[in-house]
Amino acid sequence: MQQVDTVIIGAGMAGVTCARLLTDAGQRVVVLEARDRVGGRMLTERSPGFPVDLGASWIHGIDDSPLWELVQTLRIPTLEYTVGSFQAGGRPMMHFDGEGRPMSAAESARWVDDVASVDHALHAEIARSSPGDTYLDVTERALDASGLDAERIDEVREFFRHRVEEQCGAWIGDLDAHGLDEDAIDGDEVIFPRGYDEIPARLAAGLDVRFAHEVSRVDRDADGVTVTTEQGVFTGASAVVTVPLGVLKAGDIAFTPPLPTDVSGPIERLGMGVFNKIFLQFPERFWPDDSYLLRALGEAGERWHSWYDVSAISGLPTLLTFAAGPLGRHMQTLTDDEIVADVLLALRALYGDAVRQPIAHWVTRWGLDPHARGSYSHLALGSSHDDHDALAGPVDGILHFAGEATWGAEPATVGAAYYSGHRAAERVLGRPVDLTAAAAAAVIARERAR
Repeated sequence: MQQVDTVIIGAGMAGVTCARLLTDAGQRVVVLEARDRVGGRMLTERSPGFPVDLGASWIHGIDDSPLWELVQTLRIPTLEYTVGSFQAGGRPMMHFDGEGRPMSAAESARWVDDVASVDHALHAEIARSSPGDTYLDVTERALDASGLDAERIDEVREFFRHRVEEQCGAWIGDLDAHGLDEDAIDGDEVIFPRGYDEIPARLAAGLDVRFAHEVSRVDRDADGVTVTTEQGVFTGASAVVTVPLGVLKAGDIAFTPPLPTDVSGPIERLGMGVFNKIFLQFPERFWPDDSYLLRALGEAGERWHSWYDVSAISGLPTLLTFAAGPLGRHMQTLTDDEIVADVLLALRALYGDAVRQPIAHWVTRWGLDPHARGSYSHLALGSSHDDHDALAGPVDGILHFAGEATWGAEPATVGAAYYSGHRAAERVLGRPVDLTAAAAAAVIARERAR
């Protein structure tokens, strides 16, 4: 049995942030991680000779962002790649109509205007929605009042469905009417040419992280907490649990005594979405050089609808598409070859024989990952924004929770994980902690390691 001041469960962004701050404050901290790496749902594949971010990819909005300040302090390079809140326009996009035909500039502009008009009405519908209304309910009411013809309504409807899937990893009928209230982007968005997981790796430098330590039980009493793994037992005055919501919902960690309803209720009510990525690398580029995004509308985009050009990372022609919500869960039951063939079928409906067989591909299955059980949290029907923050606890003043699902201002983001790790550290210490200290300490730790 090993005794420390604080036991942290999980070495994702929230866990290593919290551990960094507590360690630098003089605490004895151990981080227990079930995987063989840090980063959690920040996972970068580097075996091809260039990074492929299979988990988180973006900082969503760099204006007034402490996460962006961290990246700047760590001097980690980025590339501007702004996609907005699954935006309809605003960047060079190639649109295709429901029959797979390229849309003219005028047709694309009309569709963007249709989305903006209905979106404006949608905000009003959400504001006057009643408990029990889903996002599907409010979108249908806004569409009914739009005055658009049936075909244009179908195109906007499809856009709203896919927006929910990409932002939440859920079916539109399972999301609460207020499920996208916090969906705002301030400033440009960036991706990482060296891989997103460089951030948690740098923060974790010098920390006591124990890999292959899967936690099965957390006991608490007047003396503190006892955390049990197959590799040993750890005790501390406090513990911070940073595992994904999906793991908590599955009951993979037993809490004794049981968690109070203030925390167990949010775990039960909040949803855990599935959002998977499919990268396809081609022998040659078949889409226009100035197309930031390819998007199929209506029937042509019912399954595979958006392809993002991420060629800048590897220097090779590469498209990224997503399978989220119901499609994401179904996709996980298929082989890579079946998935790639299905995506190519959709692309060839737009570009014909110009779409050659990919030379490489990467496919994720986050819903089947036993240490994640999904991609990120969302506001399921019956939950509220307060549930995110209530999930953080603390319980009995000694058991804390952190991670993207515990940060109501912007859940489902790396920023949320980062900020929640900071909040947990402050609650453990009982005093404010300068968040910039985490970055400064990481820089110092890296210099010492050289």
